[in-house]
Amino acid sequence: MEESRRFTVGYALAPKKKQSFIQPSLVNLACTRGIDLVPIDTDRPLSVQGPFDCVLHKFYGEEWKAQLRDYAFKNPSLPIIDPPDAIERLHNRISMLQVVSELEIPQEKETFGIPSQIVVYDSMALSDYGAVGALRFPVIAKPLVADGSAKSHKMSLVYHRAGLLKLKPPLVLQEFVNHGGVIFKVYVVGDYVKCVKRKSLPDVSLENLDSTEGSLSFSQVSNMTTQNRNNEEYYESLQLEAEMPPLSLLTDIARGLRQAMRLHLFNFDIIRDSKAGNHYYVIDINYFPGYAKMPSYETVLTDFFCNVVNKKSAEDGADSTVEGKGNEMKLLSRTYCGGTKDVESER
Repeated sequence: MEESRRFTVGYALAPKKKQSFIQPSLVNLACTRGIDLVPIDTDRPLSVQGPFDCVLHKFYGEEWKAQLRDYAFKNPSLPIIDPPDAIERLHNRISMLQVVSELEIPQEKETFGIPSQIVVYDSMALSDYGAVGALRFPVIAKPLVADGSAKSHKMSLVYHRAGLLKLKPPLVLQEFVNHGGVIFKVYVVGDYVKCVKRKSLPDVSLENLDSTEGSLSFSQVSNMTTQNRNNEEYYESLQLEAEMPPLSLLTDIARGLRQAMRLHLFNFDIIRDSKAGNHYYVIDINYFPGYAKMPSYETVLTDFFCNVVNKKSAEDGADSTVEGKGNEMKLLSRTYCGGTKDVESER
């Protein structure tokens, strides 16, 4: 009996991302579904590795981008998840949210947008009333560059103008919106959308701003209240009053972002305005986030890999001769990786 073909997904990930994402549970499930996850040595040419049916990466540097461009040119049908030039848009906190404002999605009962924000390139502008005068305090100060480094996660909640003078540009100043201390993290994997809620910064009493210390420093908003607590305690504490945003709204936003940004793997953070309970703000977008924190991430990602490699295999078959097409379809009928049943059950 002819052995079914296996598919190879090569991955190039920084050590920290590899440690969190490439879990034995993911590798084993993918293996049972005909997908072999194989590490890529970024110090060696891609051309001498593989062959790959898909390249998955979250790795930076000009040499790596040049390698990918060359490999993609020589292998035009190879899926690369995702194109480096598309990922780069998310490295700038102004351009990353601009795409949200450009989405053409009907807004009826629920509406969405982005908070008012400005970019500041030099320290002089922080003391210039005209430059920041249009913003209402408090504001969140975020580094302009969002490249996944520890530095890019260092933020501040600034309560009044004096607190700005301690900051170091370039940075983005984004109006803080009271949102009930809850942030919704929406994970996107191709067509799949999953929303989870996390604790966030507490609401700020606008009446007490002047008597509050200038600023509060923190890293990731959703991690502020979870330090030194195990997951069970944390999730038990999330019996929050806040209901989930409508899945239809999140799915529409996710689809619009995916198409506009040409990305398959990302998440976006969204909050609900405490004053206008039906208005939401997208406040951040991240490429290839910590999927291992997402429920059933192994099933979701394996389904995604299967869809990608089977689509490539089908397209390769369409380019062959009529006889080749028939043989390819027989092969696909034996090696299909399980369909979308598991994905649908998660939605």
